[in-house]
Amino acid sequence: MRRDITVAAQPRASRGKNEARRTRKHGLVPAVVYGAFKDPVTVAVSPREIMQIVHSASGYNTIFNLDIEGVENTPVMVVDQQFDPVRGNLLHADLKRIDLTKRIRVSIPVSTTGEPKGVKTQGGLLEIVTRAAEFECLPDEIPEHFIVDVSELLIGQSKRFSDLPMSGSLKLVSSPETVIAHVVTMRAEEVAPVAETAPVAAEAAPAAGEPEVIKKGKKEEPAEEAKPKKK
Repeated sequence: MRRDITVAAQPRASRGKNEARRTRKHGLVPAVVYGAFKDPVTVAVSPREIMQIVHSASGYNTIFNLDIEGVENTPVMVVDQQFDPVRGNLLHADLKRIDLTKRIRVSIPVSTTGEPKGVKTQGGLLEIVTRAAEFECLPDEIPEHFIVDVSELLIGQSKRFSDLPMSGSLKLVSSPETVIAHVVTMRAEEVAPVAETAPVAAEAAPAAGEPEVIKKGKKEEPAEEAKPKKK
C-alpha cells in the first residue's frame, strides 16, 4: 500500500565497517537502494523512521518515498534488514525501488472475525490454518489485509483462499484450495485404562475321574530279608 511518507536519505561515498560505524554514531544506519533497472546507491537513513514504517499496519508492504539528497526521489519498499543480536537495534536496511506501472508480488495478512455456529451450537473448535496469502497486483492497489467472516461455519466447513474478494489488479498466486480456517470437532480426552489385577488362583484339587499325577523321584524298594550269618 502506498503511503504519503517521505524519508530523507544521505548518499554515502564509501563503504566498509569503519564507515558503517561512523554512520551509526551520527544516529543513522547504512542502507542500499536498488532495483528498477538502475544502479544501486548506498545511503544513510534514520532507523527510527524505517522502524515506524515496518511496524505500521501495512508493514513491509508499505510503499514510501525515499528522497536521496542530490540524487533522486523514488518510491521504495523495505525488503530486508539486519538487527544487532544483543541490543536488537537496526543495523542495516535494504530498500527496493518500485515501478508503479508494473505488478509486484506481495504477501497479504489474512485474519478472521465472528464466532462460528459450529462452535456456539455444536461444541466445535475454530482452527486457524493460514495467516497470509501471496498475490500479484499493481503497487497502488496492495490491500492492507483481508478479514474473513467465519460466523456461518459449521463443523466440517472451512474458508479457503478462493473465498477472498478479488478486485482491481489483484491476482491470487497461492493455491485457491488453501484452507484459511475450519471448524473441527473437539477431541475427547483419552481415559487411561485401569490396570486389571489377575486374582491368584488357588491350587485346585484334582477333579474327580482324573488320573492322579505321580511325582517323579526315587522309587521306594521293599526292605530285603536279613540273611543268616555264617558260623
